[in-house]
Amino acid sequence: MAVCYRYPVAAQNNLFQKEREVSAGKGWAGNSVNTVIFRKNALTSQDNTQFIAYYDEKGEVILGKRKLTDSSWELKETGYRGRIRDAHNSISIELDGDGYLHLAWDLHGNKLRYARSLKPYSLLLSAELPMTGAHESSVTYPEFYRLPDGELLFLYRDGASGKGNLVVNKYITREKKWIRLHDNLLDGEQKRNAYWQAFVDQQGHVHISWVWRESPDVASNHDLCYAVSRDGGISWERADSRSYRLPVTASAAEIVYPVSQGSELINQTSMFVNEKGYPVIATYWRGKKGVPQYQLVYYNGKKWRHSDTGFRSTGFTLSGAGTKKIPVSRPLVVGWSGNGKEYTALLFRDQERNDRISVAWTKMGKKLKWRVQDISDYSTGSWEPLIDAALWGKEKKLHVFVQTVSQADAEGLSATTPTGVRVLELKMKGGKGRK
Repeated sequence: MAVCYRYPVAAQNNLFQKEREVSAGKGWAGNSVNTVIFRKNALTSQDNTQFIAYYDEKGEVILGKRKLTDSSWELKETGYRGRIRDAHNSISIELDGDGYLHLAWDLHGNKLRYARSLKPYSLLLSAELPMTGAHESSVTYPEFYRLPDGELLFLYRDGASGKGNLVVNKYITREKKWIRLHDNLLDGEQKRNAYWQAFVDQQGHVHISWVWRESPDVASNHDLCYAVSRDGGISWERADSRSYRLPVTASAAEIVYPVSQGSELINQTSMFVNEKGYPVIATYWRGKKGVPQYQLVYYNGKKWRHSDTGFRSTGFTLSGAGTKKIPVSRPLVVGWSGNGKEYTALLFRDQERNDRISVAWTKMGKKLKWRVQDISDYSTGSWEPLIDAALWGKEKKLHVFVQTVSQADAEGLSATTPTGVRVLELKMKGGKGRK
């Protein structure tokens, strides 16, 4: 039985305030498949309509939509199911510029499973469809990204952990057709693979950062790397605008911060691009106090800088294959400007803080001072942060997908009954900036 523990929430240093939680239904909670951070996306919105997706206790894909002002959801069983016993098999959704919903699910080294809505803003889905038909037999980590013109990118790994390549597709909205941009953007050379996170900025530039992994063992993660495309994903450059020869290999990649194997470096976290067009990357590895700390690596237009947040005190070790039971979530990073200043915040969950939803934030400058706030007064188990990225990008409203889940180590399952899926709506004090 899932239990929510209640704790007092500290009032000092508070930046975000809870407005409301909107319940969507009950979801499978025996592992973290509904809440893994590499879902792109669990929530998405356009034209005042928000969509949500999750697995129920039977493993059926549930879709929902609501007007952003509504306090209830219209939910639909899709008839599609996923293998929920593997936490990799998450659901990712996105809306194209015409309002069609695209969905990929149940993918961990198997044939592509993809469908899209029959009408704009509809919950009714097509039959399963191919995209390009090539390199679609061993798909993992499906991620959608919307470009400013309403077209989509679809990124996924072709291959396996420690031995895979990054494929990039593009959806042409007016033709309702997928085309292939890259069979192999980040080349593991049959020796390793890249674990990436990506971001599309307001100019349509596509930013990717990644770590390399040498084997299925998470302990073999190393080095934080970066690339940017200024033409919608076709050609790629380093931060200083020097062109890459494609595909990008480990020997050619721009290492923005070197991290050795065995450093508790996690994979697949998050990034954003500030209003100056400079990338900001969040992850964790072993840092201050000799324990894993949340780390920020960011570009200032001339060089890469780094901040070790340093507020954690409990150690742990990352090793082995499969989905791990880890005492912290991977961080989700967002940024904004206000009153002539720039701010960055990390959304996370930490066993040190009783697995509550927490946020660490700082004003950007020469020296970063991190402050920490607990948002929830209950435990979220093994939850990782997921937000409506489209809504944040457009209106700086933070809508968080929340479900209390329990993850056992190495794809294990826990005897947890279904728990409530909901959206936590947060607002910032002082509007878009800190006053």
